[in-house]
Amino acid sequence: MMPVIFITDGFIFLLVLMVSGYIFYARRHEHLSAPWRAVACRPLAMSAAIILILYIVIGLLDSFHFHAKLEATESSGEVYSTEVSSILDLMLEDLRNNTERTYSAPLATYAFSKEMLDLADGKQVRDYPRLKYGGAHLTDPESERIADIGKHVVVGLVCGLMISLLLSSLLVLFLAKGHELSFKQAALKLCRNEFVVAWTAIIITISLIITVACSIYNLAQHYHVFGTDKVGQDVLYQSIKSIRTGLVIGTLTTLVMLPFAIMMGLMAGYFRGWIDDVIQYLYTTLNSIPGVLLIAASILLLQVYIGNHADDFNSIEERADLRLLFLCIILGITSWTGLCRLLRAETLKLREIDYVQAAQAFGVSNLSIMLRHLLPNVMHIVMISIVIDFSGLVLAEAVLSYINIGVDPSTNSWGNMINGARLEMAREPIVWWSLAAAFIFMFVLVLAANLFSDAVRDAFDPRLRH
Repeated sequence: MMPVIFITDGFIFLLVLMVSGYIFYARRHEHLSAPWRAVACRPLAMSAAIILILYIVIGLLDSFHFHAKLEATESSGEVYSTEVSSILDLMLEDLRNNTERTYSAPLATYAFSKEMLDLADGKQVRDYPRLKYGGAHLTDPESERIADIGKHVVVGLVCGLMISLLLSSLLVLFLAKGHELSFKQAALKLCRNEFVVAWTAIIITISLIITVACSIYNLAQHYHVFGTDKVGQDVLYQSIKSIRTGLVIGTLTTLVMLPFAIMMGLMAGYFRGWIDDVIQYLYTTLNSIPGVLLIAASILLLQVYIGNHADDFNSIEERADLRLLFLCIILGITSWTGLCRLLRAETLKLREIDYVQAAQAFGVSNLSIMLRHLLPNVMHIVMISIVIDFSGLVLAEAVLSYINIGVDPSTNSWGNMINGARLEMAREPIVWWSLAAAFIFMFVLVLAANLFSDAVRDAFDPRLRH
């Protein structure tokens, strides 16, 4: 295979490197590691963290792109496909390739719409045709489908429970070795939730994820779990592929806006005077510009640029990736003002507190005061704002794609799925599964992010520490 690195891939790997560096730095500093230990003690936060980690892993697997190698003759040498794939595409190859002609309902064996069918005697009849892959192994779908679905669900549940039991045993062995306990003692402590870290919540969440994943995987080998869309593509595949787009919109946009918001907010609140006036004028002016119009104008300018420089892009995926990055930048430019205003207000209060006044009296530099005394005391606002903005940006992508100024239509995203489902909702009978699948994946991601942010906010707020 020939590796392909998109611009957003590079930023994602850079973000992973930054997070890894922060983890290494926090482990060596007690004032940073203590709040995270407090987060690890909360069962709900750990369950949400496991779900977020699952989404992140899927997004990273979808960020390793390459051109697949084709079979080559002796004269042609090495030949690579023009299509850009990812590791996730290899893992979901069956879902990707098992396409039908058009719509089919979840777990269906027949198409959603009637077609003209040729009978064995040469006559034609209008009826629902059998699906090419959904339930193709059944002889009589009418009588066998329910029992077959139940069988695959039970097999998936049993496999998931066995894998969960194995992982639970390995975790108990790890805890027993780390705390110098016997296997039975460690198992009892785990059941009673007596460890400092909420291992019970972690293993329950992992077990539920594995059990559900095994059941869905077993069903997906024979059915379309979430049905198919207008062109017959599996909706479950589209939903999983959309995870990367949601994570990119949420994380890269936050990465763009965070330095502006923190720097401007601290400077405005600490220095006051003309610096405060300039910063207030800047974000007030920016807030006066309708965000949707600014995004629409920027995307249209980008489309004109891409149209005039089509030769600079080797594939449709590169053009779509540039549009995704540009959307992140525009959203970051328009979304930093809210956090900046909050940080300015909090800094105006903190600069009058005794320890800041004492530091000024001892001649400590302004930069040191902002970094050592002000920034740690506003981090709880930064943390909660990051996650709330992340959730809002994931939802905003759906709205922007609905009005055709979001990500490229060729990019898998929940917004494009919802945009495509708006016309399907007007059909009779209604085609609901594309909208439902996008809603479920978005809901789980946003809910997990919000639950985790609550725990992080409480742990990093100095006023809530005991």
